[in-house]
Amino acid sequence: MTAKTKSETSPFPGCYKAGSDRNGEADAERWLGRLRAKLKSLGSVVVAFSGGVDSALLAWAANDTLGPDRVLLATAVSASLAPGELDACRDFVDGWGMRWELVHTDEMSSAQYVANGADRCYHCKRSLMDGLEPLAQARGAVIALGVNLDDLSDHRPGQVAARERGAVFPLVDAGMTKQAVRATARHVGLDVWDKPAAACLASRLPYGTPVTIGVLGQVAAAEAALAKLGFKELRVRHYGEIARIELPLGELDEALRQRADVLAAVTGAGYRYATLDLAGLRSGNLNDGLPKP
Repeated sequence: MTAKTKSETSPFPGCYKAGSDRNGEADAERWLGRLRAKLKSLGSVVVAFSGGVDSALLAWAANDTLGPDRVLLATAVSASLAPGELDACRDFVDGWGMRWELVHTDEMSSAQYVANGADRCYHCKRSLMDGLEPLAQARGAVIALGVNLDDLSDHRPGQVAARERGAVFPLVDAGMTKQAVRATARHVGLDVWDKPAAACLASRLPYGTPVTIGVLGQVAAAEAALAKLGFKELRVRHYGEIARIELPLGELDEALRQRADVLAAVTGAGYRYATLDLAGLRSGNLNDGLPKP
């Protein structure tokens, strides 16, 4: 495979305009070189592939560096997977001709996960590792996750669980921030370079609210209905009968213009009330209520 470039204007600050900013291209090549070096040292990898830009770049680089015989992508399938994400994963894998398997995880069988404490992600990642380890052991491979440097500064107990089980974070080892990941993904021609972050559905529930199949389905239905109205980057936070809708600040006016349709989308999913968060979309903002370390 060979690297490709695109020329669209980036909606992300710091992402260079490919083909015009040679310094940006040089930076992307440098990051890619570091990532390749790390992957070569691993020999064979099973990439936990969610379909987001981080795991997509990691998967592409591994496949391009090590070859398809030494790389396997694995996607976790469970009730917490947002609708459409599995199809997006399949499109990416088919487009690049990568080896891919589905892993059905069972985090809902964990009482600690269902209780939705501040360590929920720890128990979720343990379930993922339970599914990935047999694949890695059969191939003599290392499990690699698409964690970047910026992720290390947030509350991410799942990273602890992954590290405990021997997983590696090649993007971190390559010194790549989210900005670096997006710029490098764009540089090599990945269509997902500007894909918005899509956390699991359980992240829409405030800590302490039990995770149930019904609630996850309700959140998924509300978000899918809002997406049909043209809102592509959004979160529906679940507060019982209330749905707190988060959109980018630039789309709040549009939500008000479509007020009746927005309300119908949310109430159609089973909520009684719909609220629009005037602070806008903030990834991981439910962590704000956790005690500071």
